[in-house]
Amino acid sequence: MTDVPPDRLAIDPRSPYHDAALLQRGVGIRFKGVEKTNVEEYCVSEGWIRVAAGNTRDRQGNPLTLKLKGEVEPYFQDAAAKE
Repeated sequence: MTDVPPDRLAIDPRSPYHDAALLQRGVGIRFKGVEKTNVEEYCVSEGWIRVAAGNTRDRQGNPLTLKLKGEVEPYFQDAAAKE
């Protein structure tokens, strides 16, 4: 495995950007320099993250998400623990 997280990753298993092996390894996100723990999906090249909007759900029972734009810095949590 590489020490660079992918450009885009989602925690939803229905997404084409879902990768269970990477999520098991632990991916952390810094958004605009602040650590975020509620990120549903991110894209580094486009500069956005999706976060859950509280406990609100859509008709299918999926969490509603908000798209926030800014600087995204993903990192592997196991790599950060070694440093």
